Amino acid sequence: MISSMNSSWRPVTSNVPQGSILGRILLNIFISDLDDEADCTLGKFVGCATIQRDLNRLEKWADRYLVKFNKEKCKVLHLGRNNPMHQYMLGATQLQNSFAENDLGFLVDTKFNRSQQCALVAEKANSILGCIRRSVASRLRGVSLPIYSVLVRPHLKYCVQFWAPQYKREMELLGVGLDDPYESLPT
Repeated sequence: MISSMNSSWRPVTSNVPQGSILGRILLNIFISDLDDEADCTLGKFVGCATIQRDLNRLEKWADRYLVKFNKEKCKVLHLGRNNPMHQYMLGATQLQNSFAENDLGFLVDTKFNRSQQCALVAEKANSILGCIRRSVASRLRGVSLPIYSVLVRPHLKYCVQFWAPQYKREMELLGVGLDDPYESLPT
């Protein structure tokens, strides 16, 4: 209600309007029953048949609520040494295998190798540092360090507990453990 005026009610039969203020809340309400019948919501060791059964249930849920998945964006990331590399189906579409996927800004690959993540983080940090160096004339520590802390450091710290650099070359790439991080990152 704005200025004593109400919007008229409209039926929503499927989907959630993107970009609306209530979009995220409506989406959560809309998909609240998505995993009601799933067998492996948090299973660590589940069989291929269980995963395929859950994918079939997901497809039925989508049909019931008139939801369309972009199946080209649905990928399978096989983890573990003795993984049978089963081919999964979502409806009539065979899901593509992937060797690495980006999830919320974190790169996960089949071997949980962190080197690619370290390289991506260093590349992003260096790109931002380059912009800072080109646009900020002052090289005084009192000016550059706060800018570094606000614009660069968050990229170096995001999910670091999970992808923490282990090897000396990764630590050198990211400037980990050095006294002046603003000066230590490669350009």
